[in-house]
Amino acid sequence: MLAQAGIHSLAQLRDLGAVRAYAKVRAACAGASLNLLWALEGGLSNRPWQVVARDDRASLLMALDDALRHRG
Repeated sequence: MLAQAGIHSLAQLRDLGAVRAYAKVRAACAGASLNLLWALEGGLSNRPWQVVARDDRASLLMALDDALRHRG
């Protein structure tokens, strides 16, 4: 999924951050679920995705909404 969105390295992922990377994946792959957003943030912050989903869900969803609104 990341490759389909043009993300080919960890450096690119870090530069984009979880929210922008997820937005790119979602644009490229219709089946991307929010679990990917939690997993990306967890990987970048060295936390389990379940902890991210529980603790950061609201802030990530607000950031995603903002990113999607400002894309086009």
